[in-house]
Amino acid sequence: MGSAVPRAVVLADSDSRWRWAALVARQLAPKHALDARFLASATTPSERQIAEVGIVPDTSRVVTHAELIDDPSLAEAELLVLGTIGGTALALIHSLGMAWEAASRRPVVVTGYVGVVYENVVDGLLLRVGSDIVLANSPHDAKRFREVYRGVGADPYSVVEAGLPFLGGQRHDPAAAGRDRPFTVCFAVQPTVPAGRAARLGLLDKLQRHARRHPDREVLLKLRARAGETATRLERHPYQALFDELPDPPENLKAVHGDMAEVLDRTDLLVTISSTAAMEAIHRGIPTAILTDYGVREAHGNHFFVASGALASFAQLDEGLVPRADHAWAAEHGIGGRDPFAAARARFDQLRDRVTPLPRMRPYYTPGNASDYLETLLGRHGIGLSGRPLPSGSAANPTAMRKLIQRGAGGLYRVGRKRVAPVIRRLAQG
Repeated sequence: MGSAVPRAVVLADSDSRWRWAALVARQLAPKHALDARFLASATTPSERQIAEVGIVPDTSRVVTHAELIDDPSLAEAELLVLGTIGGTALALIHSLGMAWEAASRRPVVVTGYVGVVYENVVDGLLLRVGSDIVLANSPHDAKRFREVYRGVGADPYSVVEAGLPFLGGQRHDPAAAGRDRPFTVCFAVQPTVPAGRAARLGLLDKLQRHARRHPDREVLLKLRARAGETATRLERHPYQALFDELPDPPENLKAVHGDMAEVLDRTDLLVTISSTAAMEAIHRGIPTAILTDYGVREAHGNHFFVASGALASFAQLDEGLVPRADHAWAAEHGIGGRDPFAAARARFDQLRDRVTPLPRMRPYYTPGNASDYLETLLGRHGIGLSGRPLPSGSAANPTAMRKLIQRGAGGLYRVGRKRVAPVIRRLAQG
């Protein structure tokens, strides 16, 4: 190694993925120096969001995909954790696999999932083939991940059972409510569920109603990002802006930012639609409600919590319901176990200390079995089939460019139909 202190590199493309990847790196390699690399994108986290995780990297910088490919120090690290979406993971596995083909050593490459896996299971798993370790967050996930890999001929032993790295914190103390603070209800927002402005305003109405009906409670609206910041997924109607528009919110309803773990320290009832914060709360023993008001639907992700004992409507919460999660369900889904990263640490140590070099990373998708799909995915990240960056302004990926243009045209049409046209009609009538 080029340094006396072994290094771990974390690559992240959003606030929540930085949190996941940094905590995974600390679990797998607690004594390693930590280098943070943030992929330049629309969701690159701010300095505040980076600091909020509570892990201070030894080095930190924003990089492009091309800079990563040509960074010689990356191959010298012992561990590389990819905190990215699946398509980005594929592009990195493809390009770095080629770049490191002749290298005498390379880092152990780890991928996984930031939260609960409730959709696009096969899609996401195949995009991560080629990484040395694919972390599964529970026994349930590990079983189905290995079944998928066996079914397509990928290595099922690359799947290693672990857990969500941010599960921890102090256990809930029910006696604290009324003794140290008011009974506190926290609603954890999500960037996309519910998505529409009317639905979000309706949700704020439910929070106001609950706060007025229970004046002895404190009701918190836990926000993901401050004005000007972005979260893992972009919000069309930020809750902060909608909250600021409320004409007369009750005094016991407050919007809060900050680390979710710190907010949970004073929470007695966590309410959400399907946020990963529910897993944190259940792990701590905090009563948790998964809202059914918008349906129990795969599109919302709250179907993941069927049989958890946590499903409830806001009307039931208004009446005083305090749901309790089922212990067997929690255990099967990786909640409440001891040292869930023991197996992952052992696998990392085994791969790091092997005598022969690690084999070349080989994605599932190749020019031989999925040339069109692979070219499109790589092109979205500015990478060609060669593993090298495409020339600036290159039209080498017309399929991806055509889809981008169509998506943009559709957005312009919707803006024109919903916003511009009504204004023109009102002016004409005036």
